[in-house]
Amino acid sequence: MTTKKPTKSTPSWSDVKTKLADFDRVGLLGLVQDLYAASKDNKAFLHARFGLGEDPLEPYKDVIIRWINPPDFRNPISVAKAKKGISDYKKALGQPEGLAELAVFYCEEAFDFLAGCGMDDEGYYDALVRMFEQALKYVQVLPVNRKRAVFLVRLDRVRQLGQNVGWDVGDGLDHVWSEAGLVSAG
Repeated sequence: MTTKKPTKSTPSWSDVKTKLADFDRVGLLGLVQDLYAASKDNKAFLHARFGLGEDPLEPYKDVIIRWINPPDFRNPISVAKAKKGISDYKKALGQPEGLAELAVFYCEEAFDFLAGCGMDDEGYYDALVRMFEQALKYVQVLPVNRKRAVFLVRLDRVRQLGQNVGWDVGDGLDHVWSEAGLVSAG
């Protein structure tokens, strides 16, 4: 007769929530303080969630710059890590205007990087077109006002920059622009 080895289950949010129920206010504040001190990602999350600091988007923009347009060209590029800056903000606060800003900023930074050096990576360009499409979606759910118009002007500039890149980037950006019902300015 064989005995079955007990299987370990992976802890879940439900398990954590059960443990949190035992905390008093002081204990819970101590836990949050420890999490705050544990990583800059946690700090950025809490600052964004509570609207602290001059620009709650700054740490997320820094992530985008670090991975899509590094100040030192010898540093690696990572589309996935740059996009993580946007998804982390979405988890922390996820305000539509902030999401639009970060997605448009990503596109602008990508073209800033391309202006300084060449890139021979189809995945980079595909991700850029997809981010442009996502940025346009974020912008189009914003109320029709001056800020939305400014975002559209910035995206149109990105679209125009794409015409000089190759890899069908210009055609891809034009297609997304057209599908959104927007007319080319140039």
